[in-house]
Amino acid sequence: MMKPIVKLRGHVGSIFLVGQFDFNAHKAFRQASQELLDNSDITEIEVDFDQVPYLDSSALGMLLLLKERTSSAGKGLALVNCRETVRQVLEIACFTKLFNIS
Repeated sequence: MMKPIVKLRGHVGSIFLVGQFDFNAHKAFRQASQELLDNSDITEIEVDFDQVPYLDSSALGMLLLLKERTSSAGKGLALVNCRETVRQVLEIACFTKLFNIS
């Protein structure tokens, strides 16, 4: 099961995902993102996909929900270190229009 790792760098909070990003990661991902949303020092949240070989539609839903929550909190959101397979899924879902992806 995936265990997100949260790291702080100044005003940037990163969620490092390791393993498959799917429905089973929902609770852990929500807890990790809530930790950053609740931190008033954090102005930008990065979700790091470097160690993610696969994501499914429920992961896309979790990202959309996080986007809503970061916007409401006045924080920025970026998806970083996307592998080619992950990037393809994000492009097919038209997430390139909604997210800052690198």
